[in-house]
Amino acid sequence: MKILVEKDYEAMSKVAGKIFIESIERKPDIVLGLATGSTPIGMYKEMIRAHREEGLDFSKVKTFNLDEYVGLSPEHPSSYNYFMNNELFRYINIDKKNIHLPDGKAKNIEEYCKRYDDMISKAGGIDIQLLGIGENGHIAFNEPDEALSIGTSVIKLTQNTIEVNSRFFNSIEEVPKTAITVGIGTILKAKKIVLLASGIKKAPVIKKLLKDNKVTTQLPVSFLLLHPDVTIIVDEEAYNG
Repeated sequence: MKILVEKDYEAMSKVAGKIFIESIERKPDIVLGLATGSTPIGMYKEMIRAHREEGLDFSKVKTFNLDEYVGLSPEHPSSYNYFMNNELFRYINIDKKNIHLPDGKAKNIEEYCKRYDDMISKAGGIDIQLLGIGENGHIAFNEPDEALSIGTSVIKLTQNTIEVNSRFFNSIEEVPKTAITVGIGTILKAKKIVLLASGIKKAPVIKKLLKDNKVTTQLPVSFLLLHPDVTIIVDEEAYNG
């Protein structure tokens, strides 16, 4: 596990952006695993800049997002589909048929979850997976629990996650209580993983991850300790507290 500590959010976003930009340049038909939330926005801006200023070509790139709220349509302003279009996809030359986000309105959710994992496999697997981290150690929507799903599934959000994510909604009552998320096993199948953490609120969980050196379902991010190629990029606040 490689730890990169950068001065601030802007610096860490540029470092993360460089990793993804160089990966696309090396493999134009790369399969990217993407994340939502406020942390990756700076990195996405770097990727957009590289497309506009350096001609970075996304035409053969395939993407798979980690999660989506159950019940939200792609057009809902708080959906992750809407987020990705607004923060990245609309500004680059990616082929829409190569974009994959979980369908929160799927009629048969359980069957759809199986298909989502199959789609990732048929694409050749994730070459590089981007992750954020929750204050309680969740990655994607894999929350601390007695057991964690291996494959993509529907999970119940914890009250803490609902409260944290309520900033993206008009009120906490509007936050969906369940979500589709790729499982820990799906994440660990990625060839390379890059995890981003920014700000003082993430300091306790980053410290716990790096200090304890143990794998536990009560800290889902700890499963990254089992992966052979993980890079954690943090700003000084998240690292030092």
